[in-house]
Amino acid sequence: MPEEIILKRILIIRSEKVILDFHLTEFYEVDTRTLKQAVKRNIERFPDDFRFELTTEEVDLLVSQNVIPSKSNLGGAVPSAFTETGVAMLSSVLNSPRSIEINIAIMRTFVAIRKLALNYQELMLRIDEIEKSNEVKFSSIFQILRHLTSPESKRQLIGFKQSKK
Repeated sequence: MPEEIILKRILIIRSEKVILDFHLTEFYEVDTRTLKQAVKRNIERFPDDFRFELTTEEVDLLVSQNVIPSKSNLGGAVPSAFTETGVAMLSSVLNSPRSIEINIAIMRTFVAIRKLALNYQELMLRIDEIEKSNEVKFSSIFQILRHLTSPESKRQLIGFKQSKK
């Protein structure tokens, strides 16, 4: 499963990176009913920080953002959102070769997102450090440039001089 496809299905809901149940069923190639039944039979494995049901407002927002084409696509069922740990727990509930392969790909994608976020934070911290440590140097450069470009400068101009006729 290409990482790009998984990335497109990872959403941020309630400040959590999640994948919706009907997107997972596409990956696992099972119907939503099968996935929901497996979760219900093992509900103790899915606390609220692993899986949560979307509110009506959240569903409306996802429909308006075209994440869900329309509410009718849900078939009357309330969608569930699975966090990274919830998706990992699905591997113990869905045990087909396909689900194992997909879970590995999803876990790798979540790890890649975390690494990217860390690299971004490190880069921003480094830029802040450079800006703070070189503030004096940059202000000196700007003073020199202002002096060199100032018409009041008492320096002798160099370069091509056109003779006056």
